[in-house]
Amino acid sequence: MAQQQIIAMGGGGFSESLENLALDRYILEQATKPDPAIGFLATASGDAPTYITRFYQAFSRLGCTPSHLSLFEPHTADLEGYIMEQDIIYVGGGNTRSMLALWREWELDIILRDAYEAGVVLAGISAGAICWFYEGTTDSIPGRLTQIPCLGLLPHSCSPHYDGEIDRRPAMQQLIATGDMRPGYGIDNDAALHFIDGELHRAITAREGAAAYSVEKDGDAIKETLQDMMLLSPVRG
Repeated sequence: MAQQQIIAMGGGGFSESLENLALDRYILEQATKPDPAIGFLATASGDAPTYITRFYQAFSRLGCTPSHLSLFEPHTADLEGYIMEQDIIYVGGGNTRSMLALWREWELDIILRDAYEAGVVLAGISAGAICWFYEGTTDSIPGRLTQIPCLGLLPHSCSPHYDGEIDRRPAMQQLIATGDMRPGYGIDNDAALHFIDGELHRAITAREGAAAYSVEKDGDAIKETLQDMMLLSPVRG
């Protein structure tokens, strides 16, 4: 049976800069063959052209076969066929709520679950990270961070940008403290968590000091546990 892999990035990678593609290369290394096919879903950004261009700029340098799937101007009617042809699916950041709504309308949520079970590596940043979890924190609705139910491939909650946006850490802790969100993981920018078969396999970082934490209730308090971080060697774009 194929391994089921998810790599959730709190921030960073090509979305932020082409100066260090260490997290992106790590994702490619989890494929089971050379020159893996990697498909980009930029749904959360509304398929922003500059974002898609940046994806190709980054991954064309990393020894893979990059492509993308748009739900606004799809190049094929066979979405399942496209997804299943990929070795890796990489989901970009943006508006999580809008992304999930579109995925469900197109039944892409079901296709992605099938791909996960078939061994396609699922990865992503921000919206593309929390989408794989049971729930997460989102700024999809202006004004405050809220809880959002996600695809549930991993049974935890998740917050990206844990060190990159001032409200992320207190919002996650508050939601868990009140019972409005289950325990989970806070992931800094430039850090990622790699899950295999539903279990945390490794915590990685492309920047000294960037980290990830498990976050849970401990009596009336919130307990954060720093994960053991593996620092990746820089990869220049």
